[in-house]
Amino acid sequence: MIPANFEYHRAGSVDEALSLLNQPDVYAKVLSGGHSLIPALKLRLNQPGALVDIARIAELRYIRQDGNSIAIGATSTHKDIANSTLLAQHIAMLPQAAGLIGDPQVRNVGTIGGSIAHADPAADWPGVLLAADAEIVLRSKAGSRTLAAQDFFLGFYTTALQEGEIVTEIRVPIPAAGTKSTYQKFMQPASRFAIVGCAAVVQISNGTCSKVRVAFNGVADACFRDGNVEKALEGKAPTAENIAAAAAQAAQGVSILSDHYAAEDYRKHLAEVYAKRALTAVAG
Repeated sequence: MIPANFEYHRAGSVDEALSLLNQPDVYAKVLSGGHSLIPALKLRLNQPGALVDIARIAELRYIRQDGNSIAIGATSTHKDIANSTLLAQHIAMLPQAAGLIGDPQVRNVGTIGGSIAHADPAADWPGVLLAADAEIVLRSKAGSRTLAAQDFFLGFYTTALQEGEIVTEIRVPIPAAGTKSTYQKFMQPASRFAIVGCAAVVQISNGTCSKVRVAFNGVADACFRDGNVEKALEGKAPTAENIAAAAAQAAQGVSILSDHYAAEDYRKHLAEVYAKRALTAVAG
């Protein structure tokens, strides 16, 4: 349980972090909260030659409105997000999800940027950001690029993040009037990772669900938007019957995980249960 030798660098700015990350002939990794990377180092599953600590870069820690979006700096902690009145006012599922992550020690140090860069299938942020139609801002020495969340999360612990890039910002569009959001999860009691997590965003106009976004994490080997549930409820009244019918479509055609926490059939059942709970919370 002792990591291999590595150099440690604490970056004071994004530019300095990118320079340290792109040293020739050095395999470097970014360290933010460290809750995923440090265990991997101890098990020697990852053996970088250098760690670039970005956790104290002030320019990456903020939550602010920027036009029609809310911008969240990548080193904003889960606690920062849980306590954000701006996010609570506009898209409540983000503070709600943040408050369900880990324990106080994890929430005080863990960061949203580190979580999404790691892309654990049981982590909460990937599903929440998919349902929120969020964008991820990445920066390298060559410049910045912005990806939709659905283009950033590619698969099992896999993202579109390239070598030499860091996540700098998450941009969440402010929903239209009449929109509510929620995140519901069935959690593993020790780690509080999601066995099944469901994020839902529903806009109700003239008594019907004019826009529905539903995303899952913990169900499959990567987060995913559930188009079947969305289509089953869009354009319909948010009645208990319509919500139940939509939730019954959850995780159809998806390769569902089976492990010592939950078998495939049980996870499928939980996906339906938590889709119904989430949709009822925002539309029922």
